[in-house]
Order: sequence, then structure tokens, then C-alpha cells
Amino acid sequence: MDFPRILISALRGGSGKTILSIGITAAWKSFGKQITPFKKGPDYIDAGWLALAAGRPCYNLDTFLTQKELILESFLLHSTKGDISVIEGNRGLYDGIDIQGSTSTAELAKLLNTPVILCIDCTKSTRTMAAAVLGCVKFDPDTNIKGVILNRVAGPRHEKVLRKNIEYYCDIPVLGSVPKLDWQNFPERHMGLLPTPEHGWAKDSILAASQLAARYLDLEALAAVAGNAGLLPVSAALQESILAKAESLPHSGPKPWPRIGIIKDSAFQFYYPENIEALEAAGAETIVISPLDSDTIPPIDALYIGPKRNIQRTIKVFGKPRPSHIR
Repeated sequence: MDFPRILISALRGGSGKTILSIGITAAWKSFGKQITPFKKGPDYIDAGWLALAAGRPCYNLDTFLTQKELILESFLLHSTKGDISVIEGNRGLYDGIDIQGSTSTAELAKLLNTPVILCIDCTKSTRTMAAAVLGCVKFDPDTNIKGVILNRVAGPRHEKVLRKNIEYYCDIPVLGSVPKLDWQNFPERHMGLLPTPEHGWAKDSILAASQLAARYLDLEALAAVAGNAGLLPVSAALQESILAKAESLPHSGPKPWPRIGIIKDSAFQFYYPENIEALEAAGAETIVISPLDSDTIPPIDALYIGPKRNIQRTIKVFGKPRPSHIR
């Protein structure tokens, strides 16, 4: 099975890969491409930003909580619905929970046979970045690193030195160079970006990231890397199963469909779209309910309130003091 795909990774967390992933996704979408975004790991916040940039759900590829077979199936199933799949890694490329790096972004890239674009923070460094990139290439030759994006570059001279050294020593193209920026369109907390529903200017931030990508990245070259990712070896049985699921419609169960209310708004936002889609595929009708916007609950058969952090926020919203319209 052949799906154009690309994975954005970095040497460490905080290198800028999230904003670049958002920018690439939004820029390609503005050109009329259907982008299917993915986030490596159990991450709700980055996934929310990627979903907003793509205008469609972002799916999690969690190599710690999920079996490899299910990751492969989820990736292929959702990739059939788009032109290019963009995967954002987490932490550094080889970071994992054990010495083998079994849960690392690199292992995910190998599982999905996906080319890697390495985003590097070039602050106060030049030739050393070539050594860092070369180290990543040599550390695991099976990890297919196909390009580098320079981030937080001080100026044209800085970029020229970085580009010449990386392309000479690593034989890998530099596909973009982003300068140091003095604006902050993506406010952060200690755990990363603010969730999109809490950020009033989220759409403006997406537009800014799209313009940044269009101005400073070689989007055509990145698309070529994605388009030349190659085939994914998939068994005939799995391929048949994926194609059948891709063509199936929600609410396939017997009538009457159970109605499941989902508490979801700016206070309750941490959900995996896969879970809601699984309910719909099993025959449920899902109804979004916001206790911030309404003081009534429609007729439902069950109520779905998301993970633990949502429960904590439920206490904050429904506890005292609370808005007068919420009971």
C-alpha cells in the first residue's frame, strides 16, 4: 500500500517541531491538499493543534499503549482518506523508555517505513549541528532521515555556514531555514502549548504558522520526500480489512441506535477521536454536550466524560463558585 507520508522529528523537545508540523500541515491544506495528521504518543494538545491546522481529526500513534499491528492498521485506515500524512514525533528522535529505544519516534518511523525530517535548534551553534545530524544518521542507519530544517537561525551568514556543513558532512539536504522570531503566537505552559480551545487566537496562530512554512520551507521538496516514501509491506488480509473498514459507514448497528452524550468544550477537551469513532462504528449516535453553554442534557442513553484531567476540570466547573446557569 502506497501513501505519501512524512515524519517531523527533532534532537530534543522544544526544538520547534510542533510549530513546523502545524505550519507544513496548514500550508499544504491552503494549497488544496487533504492532509491526515498524526501525533506520536499519548498527546492531546499537539494533536488538537494539528487537527485545527488540517481541518480534520488528528490520530495518535502510541507505541507504548498500543500494539504495533493496531498502530499500522490505524495509520493505513486513516491515510486512505487524505493526500499526504504528516506525523509529528515526540521528544528527540531516539528517545524512549529503554536502551533499545523500543518506543522511540525512530522505531515508529521504521514501523511505518516513513522518511524523517529532522528539525534542529541552531541557537549559538554552527558546524557542531552537522556532527549532531551525522550522529543521528549513523546511530541507526535503518532510520530514513531524508532532510533537515534549520530553526532559530540568526541570519543569512549563520544559515550559509549551517547549510554548507550539514550538506557536506551528512549528505542530507537542508529543506528550510526559519529565523529567530520575536512573536509568540503559540503560548505555552510547562507541559507544552496551550490547548486550542483555551487559546482565543488559535486560528490566527495557525495562519501565522502556515505563512511561516510557505516563506521559509521548501514545501515542494518536502512533498517530494513524502511522495517517494515507498510502499508499506501489508498482508493481503490486513489490506482487505482496511479497505473494508474505509468503505463502511457509521451507525452500522441495529436500530434503535444508542445515543451517547459526550461532554466536550473548552473545559472538557481531551479525547482520542479513535474512541468516539469506535462508538459510532459500533452503532452509537454521539451527541456533543457543553455544560458551559447549556444547563440541560438532551435525551441520551449514556454520558461519556473523558479522562482523569476532565474529571478534575468537572469539579472546577460544577463546584463552587460556578456560573449561575450551570446546575
